[in-house]
Amino acid sequence: MAAGKRAVVLVSGGVDSTTTLAIARKQGFEVYALTFDYGQRHRLELEAAERVVKQMGAARHVVARIDLRAFGGSALTAEIEVPKGRDPAQMSAEIPITYVPARNTIFLSFALGWCEVLKAEDIFIGINAIDYSGYPDCRPQFLEQFEQLARLATREGVEERAHYRIHAPLLHMTKAEIIRAGIEAGVDYSLTHSCYDPAPGGLSCGECDSCLLRRQGFKEAGIPDPIRYAK
Repeated sequence: MAAGKRAVVLVSGGVDSTTTLAIARKQGFEVYALTFDYGQRHRLELEAAERVVKQMGAARHVVARIDLRAFGGSALTAEIEVPKGRDPAQMSAEIPITYVPARNTIFLSFALGWCEVLKAEDIFIGINAIDYSGYPDCRPQFLEQFEQLARLATREGVEERAHYRIHAPLLHMTKAEIIRAGIEAGVDYSLTHSCYDPAPGGLSCGECDSCLLRRQGFKEAGIPDPIRYAK
């Protein structure tokens, strides 16, 4: 247990980041939640992140505002159609257009900066190497290299006052295992939002990669999904 130790936890309002927040708290960390308003297609996930942190608790919740729409290149930050109705083989066949260029590298860099200020050494991120839809920045190799970078790129690291650790507790879990772990840790998944392309009124589309992975995860976990879908 890490009773009283500070940790920065990336919280997007989705299933994975919410479960990661619950795990960090369960391990005894004093949580500093970090959410990004990065120019994503909708604000529903920001509202979900706020709900989640309010319900679960954190020493502080920061919403960092950056604008990745300036670059575009993703269906989440530009006027590009979100893929729908794909099967798992299609999802993993190539890096999808919903990949936001260098997003996790950018997010972790912000988290690392906040760690230096907080005198914290631990960052939690809810990435997953199984149900990851082909994203290159959701792989173990990426995390290992970022930890190396953290030691080289920070004053605290260079002066050996900090040994930064990137925690990815969901890395090798299936979506069903993630959901079961969250339920065990007391997560209320009705507060979360996963959809890339919600319908008017805020209902999840039920057909994008994120919705399909979520729905399959709840089905395999034998737990009803508490949110509503347009389809």
